[in-house]
Amino acid sequence: MKLNQFGNTGLLISELTFGTMTFGGSSIWQMLGATQQEEANRLVARAIDGGINCFDTADIYSAGESERILGAALEGKRHEVLIATKVKGRIGNNSNSAGLNRVHIMNQVENSLRNLRTDYIDLYQIHGFDPFTPPEDTLRTLNDLVRSGKVRYIGVSNLAAWQIAYWAQHARLSGLEPIQSVQAYYSLAGRSLEREVIPACKELGLGIMVWSPLAGGFLTGKFRRDNDQVDGARRTDFDFPPVDKERSYDIIEVMAEIAEVHSVSIAQIALAWVRMQPGVTTTIIGARRMDQLEDNLKSVEIELSADELQRLDAVSALGPEYPGWMVNMPIDRYPGSSLEDRVQALRDSAK
Repeated sequence: MKLNQFGNTGLLISELTFGTMTFGGSSIWQMLGATQQEEANRLVARAIDGGINCFDTADIYSAGESERILGAALEGKRHEVLIATKVKGRIGNNSNSAGLNRVHIMNQVENSLRNLRTDYIDLYQIHGFDPFTPPEDTLRTLNDLVRSGKVRYIGVSNLAAWQIAYWAQHARLSGLEPIQSVQAYYSLAGRSLEREVIPACKELGLGIMVWSPLAGGFLTGKFRRDNDQVDGARRTDFDFPPVDKERSYDIIEVMAEIAEVHSVSIAQIALAWVRMQPGVTTTIIGARRMDQLEDNLKSVEIELSADELQRLDAVSALGPEYPGWMVNMPIDRYPGSSLEDRVQALRDSAK
């Protein structure tokens, strides 16, 4: 398992992170998985044995049960790994038991610490945008948590590129604890992150943690045009994240051909592709069973050729979108470029 530098922290993080959204399975979370303690212990131990050194969860997953199960599974191994959790979602019926306000964050960090059986959280992430709380107030609160020793580093999740830039630059200019990472959805079936978020993260030096690299199970190979409903598959019961299914079937066909050449699963090709994309620091996997985990772990052994990467890029590439095609248009600062050359360059960039 390769280790990558995590943002500007100096930390080394495994190229795969184990996500525990499937732990617990209470309420609506049962659709995603209902892994209980005994099986979670086995999965966590195997993940560590396989080279994974980071585990990701959130306070809202099964109303804290995911954190509790993970904390128990890491008993005696806490200092060997990094723990990442998230805050924002509603916990309870109190009027202020949601969002990124100081009251909710301060309450929830204590709950997460108890659930995880630890006295510090390695990476504390906001779980999305809160339109009611100024980012400045949230950043000051997170800064206080780092200064108190309860949190080591902070990150953001599910923000637009302009929001990421605003948060990161405000923290820097205000002398507050810097943003170190962005957790976001990215897969062969959903490459929108490439338009603005990945360039922003690379410019700001932020680590990128990818969630749902298999597009909610759609890219496992189980789903095909002639088999779009699979009994027991997570995607059948919980059709998320949204994908263009007809276009994705074309992607799966190319993935299947490449998987056959490598004698591996289609899921491993999907994970290998994400892992090899510029800017990606770690890819979050979420296995419910040991065989799924074993399959996912093997994906780090795959090195796709330039030709295979080109084939996957061609079948899944984003269409042109303004202002991207304008930004990427060749500039006319070089002498000798005619008006006709510039017009043709404009046409080419918009294809």
